[in-house]
Amino acid sequence: MLRLIIFFLYMGGYLVYSLPALTRMRKLNAALPVEERDRIIHNVPQKWSRTIMKISGSQVKVKGQELIPGGPVVIVCNHEGDFDIPVLLASIDKPFGFISKVEVKKAPIISSWMEVMNCVFIDRSNRSKAVNSLKDAALLLRQGHSLLIFPEGTRSKGGQVAPFKVGGFRLAQDAGVPIVPISIKGTADVFEKNGRLIKPAKIEIQVCKPVNSKIVQNMEAKFLAQEVREIICSSLTGKKIAS
Repeated sequence: MLRLIIFFLYMGGYLVYSLPALTRMRKLNAALPVEERDRIIHNVPQKWSRTIMKISGSQVKVKGQELIPGGPVVIVCNHEGDFDIPVLLASIDKPFGFISKVEVKKAPIISSWMEVMNCVFIDRSNRSKAVNSLKDAALLLRQGHSLLIFPEGTRSKGGQVAPFKVGGFRLAQDAGVPIVPISIKGTADVFEKNGRLIKPAKIEIQVCKPVNSKIVQNMEAKFLAQEVREIICSSLTGKKIAS
């Protein structure tokens, strides 16, 4: 319970403290190279996320980060729990925005930071709006930004990886960028498996070999989704599984 209380106190306090930084990020020179601008912005949520993980008491091991190519990419990750985003923000050096459900836009300050980070909000209840949001996401990729997607669409809470939805893969195809599969294991042990209390856990992040842009564009989206899911599942289990 103590870690949970400290978490909420820190989260609320830091968000208010970060308001001047948020203003500065919004005023960053638009002429700056995309990679440099994104790295400056990424620095603040990364520091916040690293402190969050220290509060949780968790140990995080990252392997394969050197495999992430330069330039824009779509990062595809399995979705264990609520701590996936802070773990990845804290651990992955490449700046990225992410695809989020539109309901998060109601969260004050957090949603403003997400907008600055080039996150994209998807309204799953409105197909037309969702399609337009994916078009916006593809434009961000073409401009040089990277995005993270959780194609399961919901948290597995440490259970079996669900089938991947194809929308995010079409996004990578439309933008002509590589896909970087990442497997994450142990985040559900921090929160979801503890009666929604925060407890220390051992978390493993494995960056897998990227799928190059030519393969991404030449493979049918549903088969691409199956292939990337198998890569991630194989990373989690250490052996090949059926798609």
